[in-house]
Amino acid sequence: MHHPHSGMPPGARGPAIPATVWMLGFVSLLMDVSSEMVQTLLPLYLVGGLGASAMLVGFIEGLSVAVATATKFLSGLFVDWSRRSKPLAVLGYGLGALSRLIFPLAASVDLIILAKAMDRVGKGIRGTPRDAMIAAVSPPEIRGASFGLRKSLDTVGGFVGPLLAVLVMMVMAGDIVTVFWLAAIPAALAMAVLVLGVREPAGKPAARRADFRLSQALHLNHAVWAVIGIAAVIMLARFSEAFVLLKSLEAGFLPTWVPLSMVIMHAVYGLAAYPVGRLSDRIGTTGLLLWSLAFLVAAHLILAFAGSAWVYILGTVFWGLHMGFSQGLLGAMIAGATPDGLKGSAFGAFNLVTGVVVLLGNTAAGWFWQSFGSAVPFLVGAGLSVLAMLLLAMGGRRPVAA
Repeated sequence: MHHPHSGMPPGARGPAIPATVWMLGFVSLLMDVSSEMVQTLLPLYLVGGLGASAMLVGFIEGLSVAVATATKFLSGLFVDWSRRSKPLAVLGYGLGALSRLIFPLAASVDLIILAKAMDRVGKGIRGTPRDAMIAAVSPPEIRGASFGLRKSLDTVGGFVGPLLAVLVMMVMAGDIVTVFWLAAIPAALAMAVLVLGVREPAGKPAARRADFRLSQALHLNHAVWAVIGIAAVIMLARFSEAFVLLKSLEAGFLPTWVPLSMVIMHAVYGLAAYPVGRLSDRIGTTGLLLWSLAFLVAAHLILAFAGSAWVYILGTVFWGLHMGFSQGLLGAMIAGATPDGLKGSAFGAFNLVTGVVVLLGNTAAGWFWQSFGSAVPFLVGAGLSVLAMLLLAMGGRRPVAA
């Protein structure tokens, strides 16, 4: 496709994406392969192998998000303070890689909680320094492309991980522990690429980050709190994918094939996210978020009563569409409702609220599942999604004060 003699002036295509960005993208990809190999089978292992209840699975999933959220704050402060990103990135990815050795050895639920917490602390630590390094090495005119490339490579990991899990399960006659052991290999490769292939950007100008202060968060206007409130309802309605994975067994999947549901979900999500992002720049976020919630209602209702594999797969397709239509839009809504000087506080408050909400929501979903059967959490989720749609529609009519 590339014509070297097309008469274009040299460099008209803009600067090339720096090697550091590619390297960090591959680190993300490898770590995601490792992560998905574990995550897609962990709910089954907890319930089938270790006898955990659905409520405990929900609590572990919720706790993971809360831990990652809390760590993100501290990581951002540390990057600003130390002005160096690579050591923190190595620590973050290193914790994730180390946690991979605990999963296959875990003979009890508390060890799984420890491994999951280590993994999430690592995830919370590494996001900020990784993004700071990408921002530091990318010329402004290709910054969007650089971040986009990293996200795309990350998404590839989201596909490859579950596919590898299925492959190993087929070869090893459904032995989940072997999958967990093998997941340590891409994690180790990710560390090797990071340590050997990525250099600390020279003379990095400090990225000016607005820090989160509770006192400032109290001064946020009603519009911002309204958006945070709607976001909280949406996060309650969309509980952890662990429950979607557990449901697949009831829909008649053999454990070997369960990770395929995540492959389908990520495929739909990945294909929808970019065009939806482009569209949101043109037509605003409210309409797209309403669509995303309509997809979530459909996903919940289908999954609640999914008695066969095909019905279940249709549910995961709708879930993927919901993710593609909503990821990034909540952030855009909060940014749009917040005055410049308070953006850090707004996102801080948003992250704090969502961390707490996800912990409560997932534990509650597990309790509903355990107490009333697997259809009930999905039905409650559908009800909350409708409530979020009503709140969003009402909020969309009021002029938003910036």
